[in-house]
Order: sequence, then structure tokens, then C-alpha cells
Amino acid sequence: MSEFEFQPGVIRRLGDVYEGRLQRSIDHRPAEVWQMLTAPDRLAQWLAPGSIQLCKGGAVHINFADSGTLIESTVLAFELERQLAYSWSSGSEPQRPLSWSLEAVDEGTVLTLVVQVPIQEDIAKACAGFEGHLEMLLAALEGVPIRFPFDLFLQARTAYQAAVAALVKA
Repeated sequence: MSEFEFQPGVIRRLGDVYEGRLQRSIDHRPAEVWQMLTAPDRLAQWLAPGSIQLCKGGAVHINFADSGTLIESTVLAFELERQLAYSWSSGSEPQRPLSWSLEAVDEGTVLTLVVQVPIQEDIAKACAGFEGHLEMLLAALEGVPIRFPFDLFLQARTAYQAAVAALVKA
């Protein structure tokens, strides 16, 4: 895990879905970050082996072989080096929209990830998993790919579970 204090993203309820918004300031230009999100050889360094056809309606295939999860979806939104959206699901599964937005700032990028899951699913687990993968993305950008950071995942899941509990009470 990085040497920073973990700051969770924001979870909110939107009708029958939960939405998680995670953000990172990255000391790399948007073009470099975009390659990590879209190029098959780079995607495999921090997420899983896969391919994304870079156009609206393009095919998305991401294979988490270790867990048996296969994402087969289509690109929902596309703007070169600025936005990429697709569903984090396959076949007849419920839609789980996922959107990556990149904003150029000074010599870097603000990367925003927005993920939605049906209200009956575990948004805390989803956000915690993405926190781990974002940590892997940052390491891969620095040329030092890492394994999935389970300690960060556990810390993040606890924080996100507390955020969901606060929403339920409200």
C-alpha cells in the first residue's frame, strides 16, 4: 500500500442503485493514464487480461481467470483520453455501469472512477476492490507493478461499509 492515509471515495444511493465515486491525482499525463485503461498489455498489469474496442458500442472483454469472473460488455461512452464507460457485468447479469474520466491538470491527471451496482449488491466490496486496483494502476504507471493489495482492500471495505451503514440510517 502507498505511504498515504487511505481516504475513501464517496458512496451515495440513487434510487435502486448505489454509486461509488473514487478519485486520484496522478503525476502522469492523461495519454499515459489512458493507455493504462485501454491498451491490453497495460490493462493486464493492474486489472486483468482483456481488451476494449475503443468506440461507442465496442466490445469489452476482461478475464479475471483467478476468480472465474469474465466481463463481456460494450462501451457505453467514449471520448479519446477523456472518458470511457462500460458495464462491469456479462450476459444477463444486472448492469453495473463503470465510468473512467480523465482531466488534465498541470503536469498530471485527475482520474475519476464512478461505479454503480444494484442496491441489493455489496457496493462496499466493489469500491474496496477498485481501491486495490487503483493502487495497482498507480504502481504500474511508475513501472513497478504490484500484486493486489489485500490490506488496502480490507481497510477500504471497512470504511465503505461504514459509509453504507450511514446511508441506511439516514
